[in-house]
Amino acid sequence: MIVLGSTSEVAQAFVEKALQEGEKFEKIYLFTSSKETTERFARHIDVKFLQQSEVIELDLMKGIDYNQFDYINSNLLFCATGYLGEGTEEGLYDNKNTQRIIDVNYAKLVPVMNYFAQKFESRRSGTIIGLSSVAGDRGRQSNFIYGSAKAAFTAYLSGLRNYLFDKKVHVMTVKPGFMATKMTEGLPLNPKLTATPKEAAESIFKAYKKQKNVAYVLPVWGITMMII
Repeated sequence: MIVLGSTSEVAQAFVEKALQEGEKFEKIYLFTSSKETTERFARHIDVKFLQQSEVIELDLMKGIDYNQFDYINSNLLFCATGYLGEGTEEGLYDNKNTQRIIDVNYAKLVPVMNYFAQKFESRRSGTIIGLSSVAGDRGRQSNFIYGSAKAAFTAYLSGLRNYLFDKKVHVMTVKPGFMATKMTEGLPLNPKLTATPKEAAESIFKAYKKQKNVAYVLPVWGITMMII
């Protein structure tokens, strides 16, 4: 299993859920920009599940040597890479903030996704799970730079799904609504529309086993976005 954005609470909760449900992985490759934090999680799943893993540093904002990943083989990729950025008016006109949001959520993430997608295609098997956002379903005045980057990522996943369909590789787009994570800490979130990482992981795992194309973490979000 390959995990991009492995410091994400949702990614870690999904890994635990999969292991609890008896999924078998020869090794879990934990890609991270924060090696120390991820190593703690690697030790945790080793002790709790006797699961072997490898922590790999990956900073999307730096140059990437893809040759170093040639040895990695997997049938499941979970991408939780994301960056909310500053959504205020000051953030909107801060080009460094804008560029980082676009790069991390889309521009510099897609080449990494493509690299592993090609590996899946060559083996003609596997599942790719990408976390996008309901923020990408419709532009809104609050942090629409983030929403536009997620809209691009959603479109990318949709196209990748169609392209890989006859190559026997499934691509699932996950659209979480509000989630109680470090990234949203301090934001005024409606509890009825907010999922915990554990709830999100359980929902995503069910959708993964059903091979859904698009999954909202909480059903209410599917209805809400359809109305919007």
